[in-house]
Amino acid sequence: MSPVRGRAADNAAGRSGGPRLAARAERLTKVYGSGDTEVTALRGIDLDFPRGRFTAIMGPSGSGKSTLMHCLAGLDTVSGGRVFIGDVELSRLSDRQLTQLRRDRIGFIFQQFNLLPTLTAAENITLPLDIAGRRPDKKWMQLVVDAVGLAPRLNHKPTELSGGQQQRVACARALVTRPDIIFGDEPTGNLDSASGAEVLSFLRDSVRELGQTVVMVTHDPKAASYADEVIFLADGRIVDTMLEPTADAVLDRMKNLDQPGRGRPARRGTAPPR
Repeated sequence: MSPVRGRAADNAAGRSGGPRLAARAERLTKVYGSGDTEVTALRGIDLDFPRGRFTAIMGPSGSGKSTLMHCLAGLDTVSGGRVFIGDVELSRLSDRQLTQLRRDRIGFIFQQFNLLPTLTAAENITLPLDIAGRRPDKKWMQLVVDAVGLAPRLNHKPTELSGGQQQRVACARALVTRPDIIFGDEPTGNLDSASGAEVLSFLRDSVRELGQTVVMVTHDPKAASYADEVIFLADGRIVDTMLEPTADAVLDRMKNLDQPGRGRPARRGTAPPR
């Protein structure tokens, strides 16, 4: 069975109500403004994220990739269509329920590390659990800490850590609640190449070894090459997908997004361009 056909089969199982999809969007549309200032950022997107996959989302500036991630993560409202985390439709939740879902079932990693400077690495990692009034699972916490290689640095504050170590703290914080899915918005954008590679390797390993689901927005073809699949956006539409990407292949595709996809049948996509 080819990788594309295999993914399609997984998709069908998820659509039938099984637990295989961490998130999905159905005919997702996002419009900002009205009248002369109206801008359509997303145009009827259908997109699935099977569990245990690392997906990168790429596209030129203004393609809608960050808007897509924000809508998927419940950080922005949608203008049309539906977004699900697991089997929960976000538009049906109250503000309080949505806040709780983001806290309990979604992990976030941003370009800025967003660590509290007065807390140690360990305290920053467990902060989401502390806010929720929950105690960390000691075995899971140890597994996460070992995975990011932070055991010797847990008592250090952010100013005593390198940029790469701070971002690994942020990664551990995103993982500690055992979320259904982790969203990363340019997570290596503020790191040098060596530190960025460390963080990307950890994210890839968290998928392969811990069964995590990761969705990352990036502009960097090398970063995208760590993913299992790349989704390419242009003008608010999905224009292509690439399985088992390489940095060179991603860079080549980014240079030619105005051309149709070449031999990669999309198992998930959007309405044909109008």
